[in-house]
Amino acid sequence: MSVLTTVSADGTEVRAVDQGQGRPILIVHPGLDDGSSWHWVAKRLSERFRVLRLHRRQYRLDLAASLPCTIEQEVDDLLALTSAIGEPVLVVGHSSGAVVALEALVRSAGPFRPVAPGGPGAAPRPRPVVAGAVLYEPPIHLRAGEWSETIDRARTALATRGPGAALTIFNRDIVGMPRRTAGLVRLLLAVLPRLRALTPHQLDDATAIDQLAVRLDEYARIEVPTVLLGGDRSPAHLGDRLDALAGALPDAQKVVLPGQGHLAQQRAPEAVARVVAAHADKTLG
Repeated sequence: MSVLTTVSADGTEVRAVDQGQGRPILIVHPGLDDGSSWHWVAKRLSERFRVLRLHRRQYRLDLAASLPCTIEQEVDDLLALTSAIGEPVLVVGHSSGAVVALEALVRSAGPFRPVAPGGPGAAPRPRPVVAGAVLYEPPIHLRAGEWSETIDRARTALATRGPGAALTIFNRDIVGMPRRTAGLVRLLLAVLPRLRALTPHQLDDATAIDQLAVRLDEYARIEVPTVLLGGDRSPAHLGDRLDALAGALPDAQKVVLPGQGHLAQQRAPEAVARVVAAHADKTLG
């Protein structure tokens, strides 16, 4: 296992954990994470594939002085990494990471903007090639500004009552957790200082998605074969969003994991790895 680094369009270093050999799979992690939550899925996949876990810019504590960032900047990072890999890639996105992946797929479908790492005179990178995608419950918007008021309340709570109150609001009113479950997050924050540190970044991530508004018409331009992954125990609104996306994408297959919710990468890594591996075999040859 190693770390692959490259440079994004604005000169920011992009990092990804790199393990295994074979056809490449790039994982774009969800909120409140650095890719670690996909460790067990990556371990299983790395027996047959090269697996890279991007550490998303929005959650890089070492870049805190330059944050928050936009979805567009995170797309730049993802596409810089796919170019550095240098061969067709299967992109796997989870939750907000799946929104970043969607926007990267839209960008890939349009005119290519070559980036020359190293400044003027350097050779431009090759066009990124994304052969397929697995998107696990991306919280795409079905109406503009649907999270705006909740994000404002969560930011006020963060400023006045701390990360526990802010994350409780986020989990209850955006993720859709039951009130009691959402409240238990305070216990986690008490023993996980990194989670406390990432809480403002989660709100920045939600704001970036909220600012995208409704993008289904743009997503309809995505032609790569895509698996839309869900769990039958996830909050209902995530299933509604997945159904709307299935209706927009021209080449999409919906797969629902029985008995799983929004954290199947941790609770059922073998099942998730099977879905990803099957789609990699189909799209990467």
